[in-house]
Order: sequence, then structure tokens, then C-alpha cells
Amino acid sequence: MTAAQPEFGVLVVDDDFMVARIHSRFLQTQDGFRVAGVAHTGIDALAKLAELNPDLMLLDVHLPDMSGLEVLRIARQDHPEVDVIVVTAERELDSVRDAWQGGAMSYLVKPFEYTALAQRLDHFRKARAVLDTPQVDQSDIDRLFGVGSGPGRRPDLPKGLSRETADLVRRALSADEALSATECAERVGISRVSARRYLEYLDQTGVAQVRLKYGKTGRPERLYRLV
Repeated sequence: MTAAQPEFGVLVVDDDFMVARIHSRFLQTQDGFRVAGVAHTGIDALAKLAELNPDLMLLDVHLPDMSGLEVLRIARQDHPEVDVIVVTAERELDSVRDAWQGGAMSYLVKPFEYTALAQRLDHFRKARAVLDTPQVDQSDIDRLFGVGSGPGRRPDLPKGLSRETADLVRRALSADEALSATECAERVGISRVSARRYLEYLDQTGVAQVRLKYGKTGRPERLYRLV
């Protein structure tokens, strides 16, 4: 039996009620994430951090009572276990620098495509998986600190592979279920040979992980899951 995928609680902080509602609806479509609460002011955000103990906070900079960067500073001091993704229309370099130095995991400028937020949530999920691992190697540490491919930066595909199909193969995988190339091919609708090439690419770039399943006879079967 595989371990259940962890579910991360998210506190959405935005002074715009409609934007907060849209963020919340999007989070409800993301596996492994739930909306722990919503706040529209800095004071309310700090109160809900203490009350709800979320894993992640989506934080706007422009709040009616205090800067979101001040909320970030207090959050990192009083609730260091909470990660923060700044989601804001503020693009001044000073704000970006303050967020970076203040410990924000990422900074996303409005308006944006929700695929960009999905990438940052995926980076958060992978970072938490690394931090829950008893022992890590350099590649794990590099992914944690955003070195190499990092969030939102994808390496070039080998000749003959397409980005669209690679994304379909990645979405067919999960962190708690290992698939063979044959099973993945059936889910995506491509040949087993093609699925194997994409899966090996995902393994080489650190997106997926492969393990060998040994039977009584013959060659071991290669099984893949998301990191």
C-alpha cells in the first residue's frame, strides 16, 4: 500500500474579494492543496496564521492596513514553518528584493496565467518532499534552492520529443503511484516506446523518479513516479 499524498493547507491573503475567490477556486482544482482560510487585511492574515497553522500563504503586497511585506516579515519570524508565495501587482525592485531577503519562496506578478501559479505550487510540493527526506543528495538540494531547471525553467527536450506530450506524461504520473511505461502509454494514448522515452527524460531532469521491480524471472520492470 502506498502512502497517502500529503494535503497542504493554504491561506489566501488579498484585499480584493474577487481575486481571493478566484485564487481559492483555482486551489480547489489542485491535487494536494486545500484552502485553509482567506484574509483581506494584514491583521486578519496574522491572526489566521496563528489560528489555522497553514503550510503555505499566497500573499498580496497591497493590503489596506499594512504592507504584505510586513506580514511576510512577521510571518517568517513567528511562523517559520509557513512558506510564502507573494502574488501581487507590485513589480518595484525594492519590493522584490524585500520579498527575496524576507524569505518568500517565490514572487508572482499579476496578471499571470494560472499555469505559472501551478508551477510554483509544484515547486513548493517538491521542496516539502525534499525536506521530509531523511537524507538528500546534491541534486535534491539544488532543486530545493531552485538551482538548475528550477521552478518555471525547463531544460530543452531531446530531439523528437514534444513539450505538449511531455506535459501529458508528467500529468499522468503521481507522487504516490508508480507506473510502468506500458501503463503510462495507455493513460496518455501513445506507444510504449514513446512513453518510455518521455519517462526517462523526466527521470533525468529530476521531475520523476524510477525504481526497479524485480520479478521471479526476466528483466526488472522500471516503474516511475513524480518526485
